[in-house]
Amino acid sequence: MRRDAERNRQRIIAAAHEVFREHGMRATLDDVAAHAGVGVGTVYRRFANKEALVDALVEDMIDRVEELAHEAAANPDAWQGLATSLEKVCEIQAFDRGLREVTLGTGRGPQRQEQVRARIAPTVDALIERAKEQGALRADAHPIDMPMIQLMVAAVTDHTGHPDLWRRYLHLLLDGLRARPDIAPLPRLDDDGAVLDAIDAAGVRNARDSAGAQ
Repeated sequence: MRRDAERNRQRIIAAAHEVFREHGMRATLDDVAAHAGVGVGTVYRRFANKEALVDALVEDMIDRVEELAHEAAANPDAWQGLATSLEKVCEIQAFDRGLREVTLGTGRGPQRQEQVRARIAPTVDALIERAKEQGALRADAHPIDMPMIQLMVAAVTDHTGHPDLWRRYLHLLLDGLRARPDIAPLPRLDDDGAVLDAIDAAGVRNARDSAGAQ
């Protein structure tokens, strides 16, 4: 019975990924149950409401991103690891726009962003320092530049509707992060905490705006 229950849970989560990806915040638990091929009571026994199901999806997403971060950290070429992992994370972000709406556009959006950061940031921060030590990443790059790049790349998809156009602009941004002897120094970052708060607020606002436009 426990194996059956776990299979049903995984089926529900997989269905929720697809339903939220397509419908965003308009999706309901009834939609998820129908897509999973289970009774709606089965869904409600495992997830009391949509927020509880989204929490499970966030955990699943964090597991994927954390795995990418660890793969990047294991790469002897820190720049290659950083660039590849950033592209893969942006790919997840572009592919799961509807899920991003549900994740950030509800009341627990800021807490979920903090949950992601707590799991991922230590690994990425260490990777950034190693890329600087290897001379590939510009010395004035800051860890906060990574979520800012993700926010900018997400805007390309959100505002143009072209699902792969973001790749061009990510590569332009990555070129700007490379260490070069002739590059001008970046403007000073005085309050990274305030910038991080602004990134969080922008992510939540964009998710809600995108959901409201549907």
